[in-house]
Amino acid sequence: MSTDFLHGVEYQDIDDGSRTISIASSSVIGIIGTAPNADPAAFPLNTPVLIAGSRVDAAKLVALTTSVDNGTLPDAIDTILDQSSAVIIVVRVDVAQDAAAQRALVIGGTDANGNYLGIQAFLAAEHLTGSKPRILLAPGFTHQRIANGVSTLTVGNQGAGYTDGSYPVTFSGGGGGTGAAATATVSGGKVASVQVTKGGSGYTAAPTAALPAGAGTPTTAATLTATVGIVANAVVAEMIGPATMLRAVIIADGPSTTDADAIAYAGDFGSERIYLVDPTVTKTDDSGNNVIAYSSPVAAGLLAQSDNARGFWWSPSNLAINGITGTGRAIDFRMGDTTCRANLLNAANVATIIRQDGFRLWGNRTLASDQKWQFLCVVRTRDIIADSLMAAHLWAVDRGITKNYINDVVEGVNAFLRNLTARGAILGGNCWVDASLNTPDQIADGHVYFDFDFTPTYPSERVTFRGHMTNGYITSIFSTSGN
Repeated sequence: MSTDFLHGVEYQDIDDGSRTISIASSSVIGIIGTAPNADPAAFPLNTPVLIAGSRVDAAKLVALTTSVDNGTLPDAIDTILDQSSAVIIVVRVDVAQDAAAQRALVIGGTDANGNYLGIQAFLAAEHLTGSKPRILLAPGFTHQRIANGVSTLTVGNQGAGYTDGSYPVTFSGGGGGTGAAATATVSGGKVASVQVTKGGSGYTAAPTAALPAGAGTPTTAATLTATVGIVANAVVAEMIGPATMLRAVIIADGPSTTDADAIAYAGDFGSERIYLVDPTVTKTDDSGNNVIAYSSPVAAGLLAQSDNARGFWWSPSNLAINGITGTGRAIDFRMGDTTCRANLLNAANVATIIRQDGFRLWGNRTLASDQKWQFLCVVRTRDIIADSLMAAHLWAVDRGITKNYINDVVEGVNAFLRNLTARGAILGGNCWVDASLNTPDQIADGHVYFDFDFTPTYPSERVTFRGHMTNGYITSIFSTSGN
């Protein structure tokens, strides 16, 4: 309140009150791949570029002649746009001479100046394009497990005298292999456990594994033994980090070889951010030839279509697919048959493509190890609610913590949750302030807590009709009509 003298009338703005919370965009697709004939000005390497559902913009990725290899991006984007007029963020990487080098370019990292490369470039997408990708894919680079990676790391002698903590394991040798990473946990001066976080590739012999010098000066060195074998796809493994930071999901391609291979692939991961689709699809190219194409762009396009038409809380499963002529291998499906191939794949958390009144995406589940997040639509509901709340409360940062302030935030969040409930996105939700967390010392430190809960809308994955045969209607044959 001003203490200045005034004889007259004045006006003051009162900025209290709850704010409307908008739903964060859910359907933006982020795709990474190669396009060697692209216009370098329109699609510079390792730079997120936005295509707003436009085939005209996408045309700058290809050469005028169809007799050259246009890379992985043009065909994948065409498949996406067959399903939906989606907003797509494209990251183009250079073409390498061999698979390992190409994989390294896709995985990327940062350059000497701190610029993002490869997959990491998605982290700069919102800053450069104004849109944040929610659906990530790398068709052509996610369908294979890696044959010569570090598959296991075991502890023989636990050693003694190390400094307690977690340390990155160093790998050397191995016949030229690279990229393996592991973490060792030291407790009581001994190596208590080790975990392989990245399998790497190209190992023709088992590399030598050891703790770094920063783990202290042991009185007895630990013995770590690495084993070379088949490991998880390195591109998908690397995408989990950016996907988590972006609250995005990864659409990964299965190997499209056998059921066993697809199920083994699914077992490589335990992340709720991965949605695996197997097998590949077939489609007609510009020359009229039937060609093999990856199914991740199909699923990504359907997810964007579903978000725009129905909402982020819907599953993309059971949606008809446009623009394909078949699948890379036959997927038998019979409604109610638990032994058909489609059901066996779904039971192993592998989404597939069935032919039932047209070709359809079939599968709801992620590769989550925690069953709480087994459904893709539930994971995305959590993510969109979280991002919507954070984006809508920039105004609430650095304000004075008063009773009105607390009420305004709680009221705004509850109005948002009521709106989601009315739309069918959630079954209900509530925001409140927990007094046990908002203690005087926390408030004095500028820290305020708001709790909320919600119940997501679950997909009707299994519908059961129970038939009861009865003799109770026999008497109806003796009834006289019209009486």
